[in-house]
Amino acid sequence: MKCILFYHAFTSCWNNGNAHFLRGYARELHALGHDVVVYEPIDGWSRLNAIREGGSHAMEDIPALFPGIDIRGYDASLDLDRALDGADLVIVHEWNSPDLIARIGGKRAHGAAFTLLFHDTHHRAVSAPEELAQFDLDGFDGVLAFGEVLQQIYLKLGWANRAFTWHEGADIALYHPLRQIERTDDMVWIGNWGDGERSAELNEFLIGPAAELKLRASVFGVRYSGAALQTIRGAGIRNGGWLPAHWAPVAFAGARATVHVPRGPYVRLLPGIPTIRVFEALACGIPLVSAPWSDAESLFPEGAYLSVGDGAQMKRSLRTVLDDWELASAMVERGLKTIRERHTCRHRAEQLVEIVAGIRNSNRSSEPQPRIGAVA
Repeated sequence: MKCILFYHAFTSCWNNGNAHFLRGYARELHALGHDVVVYEPIDGWSRLNAIREGGSHAMEDIPALFPGIDIRGYDASLDLDRALDGADLVIVHEWNSPDLIARIGGKRAHGAAFTLLFHDTHHRAVSAPEELAQFDLDGFDGVLAFGEVLQQIYLKLGWANRAFTWHEGADIALYHPLRQIERTDDMVWIGNWGDGERSAELNEFLIGPAAELKLRASVFGVRYSGAALQTIRGAGIRNGGWLPAHWAPVAFAGARATVHVPRGPYVRLLPGIPTIRVFEALACGIPLVSAPWSDAESLFPEGAYLSVGDGAQMKRSLRTVLDDWELASAMVERGLKTIRERHTCRHRAEQLVEIVAGIRNSNRSSEPQPRIGAVA
C-alpha cells in the first residue's frame, strides 16, 4: 500500500506525546513493505516551539532514525490532489486543523479510492466534545481510537462497526534497555506540566515522595510554570527541561525507577488508556510505580509494574523497589516480556493492515451487485 499520513508533527516532539507512536508505527508499516509518506505543517506549534527552545538539532536526527519514511513539510499552498495521488491508505491524526480534515474527507466523499481513517489519541471526546464536533468526519471510512472506552463513544455517535480500538505501542527499535549506561539517578520522570491538569497529583505522587525519601531525582518536560519549577527545585529535584522523545531511553537507563502520573481526564473519564510513558518505561526496562489508573482492558499483567493509591503508598513502594533488587528485576522482566509479546509498534502496524483489509472487504460487499443476466 501507499500510506499517506497527516500529522501535526513528525520531526518535532515538543509537547507532542504522540510522536513516539506516530513515528513507530510509520517505521513498522515501511518495514512491512508499504510506502509511507508523512505530511506535517512547517508552521505547526510543536515544530515552532522546538525551534524556539533550540531543538533544531533534535529534529534533524529524525530522518536518519526513520530511514525510508518520506517526510514532507507543507504550507497553505499544499496541492492536496497531488499529495493524495496514488494513495491506498490515508490516516489523519486529530491534531490536524479542522479545515484540512474536512478537505481530505471531502476528497474521499467525492469518490477518491483510498481508505480514509481518523486517528484519535485525546480525551476531548469526553472532556471537550464541542472541540470534536468541529471536525467533519462524514467522508471518513473509520476511526482509530486509542482505547476501548473512546471507541465506545464513537459507537454511540453512530460509527457502528467503523470505530476500532487501536492502542499505542512501543517502538522497540529505539525504546529498549541500555545496560551500558550507569544508573546515577534513583528516579526519573518524563512528562509535561501542561495546564495544571495534574498539579495536585504530581505533588502527591512525584515531588513529595522524592523529597521525603531524599532521592536523586530528575524530571524532564516542557510547559512548567515558574511556581512548578520553584517547587521542583525546593524538593531537590533536577529539572532537565525538554527531552526529545528519542533521547528518553537514555534518561530511563540512567535511573533505577520511574513513576507514572496520568492526567486527571484519563483517570476519571477514559479508564483503560495508559499514557505512552507506560509503554516507553516497560520497553526500556526500568521499574515503574504508577499513581492510580484503571487498566480496564488488562493491557498489563500483574507484576509488570506496581500500582499505588496515594502518596504514602508511592513513598513506600519506591523505597521497596529501590531496596529490593529481586523485585525490581522481576518487574523489569515481566514488563519487557509484556511489551515484546503484545505492545510493540509492529503489533499495531499489523493490526492496522488487518483493519484496512476489513474495511475494504466491507465496502466491497456493500456495493450494489449486478442482477443476474445484467450487463456487468
